[in-house]
Amino acid sequence: MITLPPIGMGCAGIGNLYRRVDDHVATETVAAALDAGIRYFDVAPHYGFGLAETRLGVALAEHDPEGHALISTKVGRLLEPTDSDATERHGFVDAPALEPVFDYMHDAVLRSHAESLGRLKRDRIDLLFAHDLGVETHGDAAARHMADFLDGGYRALRDLRDTGAIGAIGIGVNEVAVCHALLDSAELDIILLAGRYTLLEQDDALSLIERCAASGTRLVVGGPYNSGILVEGSRSARHFNYAPPPPHVVTRVAALEDACAAFDVPLPAAALQFPRRNPVVASTIPGLVGRDQVEATVRFAEWPIPDALWDRLTATLSPVSDVFAS
Repeated sequence: MITLPPIGMGCAGIGNLYRRVDDHVATETVAAALDAGIRYFDVAPHYGFGLAETRLGVALAEHDPEGHALISTKVGRLLEPTDSDATERHGFVDAPALEPVFDYMHDAVLRSHAESLGRLKRDRIDLLFAHDLGVETHGDAAARHMADFLDGGYRALRDLRDTGAIGAIGIGVNEVAVCHALLDSAELDIILLAGRYTLLEQDDALSLIERCAASGTRLVVGGPYNSGILVEGSRSARHFNYAPPPPHVVTRVAALEDACAAFDVPLPAAALQFPRRNPVVASTIPGLVGRDQVEATVRFAEWPIPDALWDRLTATLSPVSDVFAS
């Protein structure tokens, strides 16, 4: 069984999510993470259409040549050439002239895995996740993609794991319903759930956490800041789940800020530490760009937070699950 560190690094940002990042900044970010003891990096072909994987591979080749870092990447999208000259596509800026095409079938999974190995300059990937299955991503096509995965892609993942090519398999998603649907039909080592189990938003995830606790499936929490708002704060909020935040969310964040301020705790520290309080959560992976964000993450991860603040936060803003570790 792979042992995951409590904090990892999400790599969408070094794939130019929202803004252009220079190559040297991407390398410096990975180097700073390694220097800070962060040894787990989550990436995907979708992030900058291969750019994030390529940059991560270059940085690790220089700063982790012995291959001690753990890497998770994803399958479900193949990268095909495109003639588009748009400077921003799917939220990524100045990315390569490639277009992600959904394909969860057996041979596509094997191809995606092989191409990721090439970009990452590795001979092994530790965790491989099926990326973005579910209705929120695929709408009316969700059932077809699910069938493709269960009929072929899932077998490819299991074969890769069982032959030792990868260490663990799972899914990387932003919605809870598809996690339950897959657990009804398949065995998963790990679920990477982004944005649904955070200080701001927990209710939908509680039943999944209970199910993971019973089955032994581990949970990795991505997007602990809900794509930015729990770092930006209510006064400068720009990003909530990859879109501008609605007023009621900003109001909720303001209440969280007030609670944290009463205990002299930065809101991002509470947001980062919140998922780790649950024993089902194996790792939390904030997206990081730049040495300053890495250093801030380490500070937030170690910030002392009194039980009284957790009591106030949970009593005021959300119910507490039976499996929640207080």
